[in-house]
Formats: sequence, structure tokens, C-alpha cells
Amino acid sequence: MCSGFVRLVEGKSRCSGRVEIRDGEQWKTVCDSHFGPKAADVVCRELQCGVALPVAVAAHVGEGMSPIWDGELQCVGNESVLASCPRGSPRDQPCTHVNSAVVNCTLFEGTVEVRLVDGGRRCAGRVEVKQQGKWGTVCDDNWDMNDATVVCKQLDCGSAVGAPQYGHFGPGSGPIWMDDVGCNGTESALSDCPHRGWGENSCVHTEDAGVMCSEYTGFRLVNGSTACAGRVEVQVLGTWGTLCASHWDLSDAHVLCRQLNCGFAESIPGGEHFGRETGPVWRDSFHCDGTEAHLGQCPVITLGASPCSHGNNAAVICSGSAAFASLRLVGGGSRCDGRVEIFQRGMWDRVLDDQWDLREANVVCRQLQCGQAETAYNPPKPERGTGPVGLRGVRCAGHETNLTQCNTSLPESALAAGVAEDVGVICWGSRWVRLVNGSGRCAGRVEIYYQGSWGTVCDDGWDLSDAAVVCHQLGCGGVVEAPGSAWFGKGSGQIWLDGVKCSGAEAALWDCPARPWGQHDCGHKEDVAVICSGLWWDPGSWGGQDAGRAGHGQGCPWLPLSSCPSPSCRHPCTGTLSPIGVPGELSCPRVLAGRAGVSVHQGLLSAPGCKRDVLAMPLPG
Repeated sequence: MCSGFVRLVEGKSRCSGRVEIRDGEQWKTVCDSHFGPKAADVVCRELQCGVALPVAVAAHVGEGMSPIWDGELQCVGNESVLASCPRGSPRDQPCTHVNSAVVNCTLFEGTVEVRLVDGGRRCAGRVEVKQQGKWGTVCDDNWDMNDATVVCKQLDCGSAVGAPQYGHFGPGSGPIWMDDVGCNGTESALSDCPHRGWGENSCVHTEDAGVMCSEYTGFRLVNGSTACAGRVEVQVLGTWGTLCASHWDLSDAHVLCRQLNCGFAESIPGGEHFGRETGPVWRDSFHCDGTEAHLGQCPVITLGASPCSHGNNAAVICSGSAAFASLRLVGGGSRCDGRVEIFQRGMWDRVLDDQWDLREANVVCRQLQCGQAETAYNPPKPERGTGPVGLRGVRCAGHETNLTQCNTSLPESALAAGVAEDVGVICWGSRWVRLVNGSGRCAGRVEIYYQGSWGTVCDDGWDLSDAAVVCHQLGCGGVVEAPGSAWFGKGSGQIWLDGVKCSGAEAALWDCPARPWGQHDCGHKEDVAVICSGLWWDPGSWGGQDAGRAGHGQGCPWLPLSSCPSPSCRHPCTGTLSPIGVPGELSCPRVLAGRAGVSVHQGLLSAPGCKRDVLAMPLPG
């Protein structure tokens, strides 16, 4: 590549090779002792080849035969052309062609094309780049989420959710173009990132790098009276569509409100509260725990555009108040517990105090609509913040509706008696339920988050009515079984509830009659469990034809009921006739040994009337 004053010769592309400078009517080789990294950057900029990559030795491109230039370049690094660099005095030390300066730039053969292959969709798969008319792969040495982020951005595929290594999407073929890629995540194209040099690698194709992107390129609320209320619309690869509400819950809504800087979710109205949908309806199912910064970080099952019951649109009304949105709790198990941070001047700041107590904590919980404060505390050292301090010293009467209404202008003398530290809060609103150690989020041991820690429930009196409340609370359909005796293994820590007696109509498990919190006569061998009908699955976790789709899960593989057209095909979770008759609905081929009409042989499930065998996973116990 030649610009009139400088050129690169004998390299593998127009953007790599030995440096030659035009001196009068002659092209002369530059000695590497006269040529530093800043000069290399200027060369790449002048030749429109990106930025310079590190080069080990000149022998990569041969020694050359042109005369040796005896000048010295003292580039600052911001020059647009090499001729603008200051020059030093000629050096006396000898220089030979063995010591020729060599430059490799990031850009290679013009604009670098990138694609993802063998992932089952455009936005997931093995990373391949096209150079010299040939597609090749990228080695996974140092491959991470920053690199994947750049690939997803370049392909307009939303955010990165995975950066698999070790040939996750199968080994490629042809050249391995890139190795030791080191993106910082802000680059617009993979070719802008530092790497070892085009075609330079020490890899084989079993080390080919992969990428999984979310495909979500936007979220918004429409048809509401403000920007913080409305029907949820998601942009998938540039196309806006309404999100189906089949699995939409408050945890998901909290995350979206936070993402849109709209505070937190106050309600999730159903039906057509914000009007009928237009355009496609996405049945993608998010499974947030409520602490994520945006929906793209949540586990998701990608179902794409598919039928959704009429008017079943996801919607949310966020608090939307600048006062509410200016405070948050971080590092806890929910949005209602954790270290206190306040939003000021466009950034989140720490709150420090030396006499933090329930009066201040109650104001925080009230502001966040999390009920009353259970605990006011100073986080231990590993959980303290590291950013700027927004408030240092707070004195509340306890009746204020906003922390900034408290006295926050304390003189330094008021803090002299103690050490101002980060402050934290646990509110009564920070109660959550989950199912663990099962085949997904809808089956497992019942655990409750209370007073800042997870604990279990004792099986005294536990029955289907109690389990039904848990399934409903988690949006997991109906109850299938309510096993006790640590069916999904023993838990640890607190046993929060005992003697639960739900009617089945309660909205949450803690609304049911029970012994006082933490009072019981049980051991963890009596931990209760629940199996709900709405078991779910991430196809990528099973390596099937949909392996690699964006999503995270621990479930067993789903079997469409269209595979079981005969009434004699029994529901593989229960051994009973399937209660679902709608084609396209999903049921789980997870079986109980010995159930009538269902058998497992060498990991495959067989049932009368089924068209094919499917993978199976026996229940524990």
C-alpha cells in the first residue's frame, strides 16, 4: 500500500509489510530502531488501515533489497500523515535489512465482513471473517464477552449473551484469520480490535470462537399517557412487535422500568389496557429475578413471532417519578434490599452515614414502595461501594416520603464522633419465592427470601393447595405434585415457614396462615417441593438442532403435544392423560419410573401413540 511518502511492501495484504519511505526519487527501507509504535499508528492511519498491531520480527515479510534510510521519525502519534512527524538527527549506529521496520494494521483487504454460522439463526454461531475472498475463523485465545459484544453490534444483532469457546458450534475450515483478539467492547467492528495479526495464530479449528446475541435491539412502552406506562414493544433485529404476556410478571416489569429510567413497576395491567397490538407479536419469555439492569440480561426462551391469545399483551405502569427513580438498592436479593445509592448529576452515587438506623431506612423503603424497613445496616467491607459519594450524613425524622427531604446538610462536626460508611436496607417488601434443584424454574425445592437470606419451608401439613399458590405466584401454571421429605434435596440455612395452610386462592405463599416466621420444629430433611405444569427449557442446554439459541435454563427438553396425537399418549410428567389439547403447546418428557404407558430405555422416552422417542430425565428420589 502506497500513499506517496510511505508504503508497505511484501506483506500478506495492502495493510501489512515492511515500511519504505520515499526519499527523493528512491524508496528506502526504514530501520526498526528509527521507528516506534507511534509512527506505526500514523502509517496505518495514513493508509486507511485502522490501527497498528504489535509485530514480533521483521522476518515475517522478508529483508528487502532497497537502500536503508538513515533518518529518524519522532511521531507523537496523532499525526494524520507520516510526513508530518518531527524528524531527528541521522543515527550513526549500523542498520541492516534484518532490522527493517514492519507494520501490521488491523484492517486487512478493505472492509472486513463478519458472519455467524452453524448456530441455527443469523445471530448465533461460529465467528467467521472474510479476507482475500476467503472465509476463515477466529481462534478462541482470550475470547470473551467484550469481543462478542463487538460482533453482535457489527451484525446489528442486539446485545451479546454468550462468547463460547472450544468449537462450541463445530469446527470450521479454511484459514484461521484472527487470534488473541482483545476488544474493549466499544469498537464498531471486529477488525478494529487488537489481535495477533491477520493469519497469525497457533490454533486449530477445535478452538474456533463463537458468539450468541440476544437479537433485541430496542424496548419501549406505547399507548400510555407517559413514556413510563404502556404496552410493551420489543424490537427484534430492527422490527418492532408487541410482547405476549403469557409469562410476563412483576420481576420482568421491574427490570424494564429500571432500564427505561422509569423507576419501578407499580402494576402490570392485562388484556388490552393500552390498546390492541399492531404488527407482529413476540412470544419470547423473559425470566428475570428483578435485579438485572436491563431485559437483555435476563434468561429468555426465544419463541419468535407465534400465536398469542387475543389481547394478551404485556404491559406495565412504572412509577415514573423522578423522586422514586433517584434511589435504588444494589447487591441484595431483590429491588427491596441492598446497599443504598442515589442518582445525581447523571450518575449513581453512594450514601454514607455514621448513625444509620430504622428511621432513615423506613424513608428509603417508603420511597421505593417496599413497605416498612426490617433492618438498617452497614454492609461488610466486600459489599461496600467504590464510586463517588452523593450523600454523606443523613438525619431523618422517619415520616419523610423521600430521602432528600431529610437533613442532608450536616456539618463535619456532626460526623466526627463516628466513621461514615456505606448504608444498607432490608425492607418488608423484599420477600421472594423460588424453586431450586429441579429441572427448571417451575419445579424444585421451595425457598423463600426473607430478611436478606434464602430459607426453606417445612412439609408439616403441606398439600396441593399450598403448592398451587407457589405455581401461581411464579407464573408456572397449575400444580402437578406437592412432594415433601426433601424430594429435591435438603436445603440449608433458615427454615422460614412451617404449618402452611393455604386455601389456594392467595396471591403469595406468605399470605397463607402459618406459624410465625422462623418458628418450626423441623429439619431440612422435611423441606417441601413443588412441581408445576409450566416447566420450561432452554434448547441450547441440550445440544439439539436449536442448540445455541439465546436463553438460559436448566429444564428438560420439551415435547410438542403435536407429537402425541393419540389420547393414549400420556402426559410424561405425571403418567396421566395430557390435559392440554392445543397443538403447539408444550409438555415436558420428564418421567416417573413405573408410570403406566411410559417407559425409559437408554435415555429415551417412549409412550403409546407418540411419533418418536425423546430424551428423558427421571425425577429424583
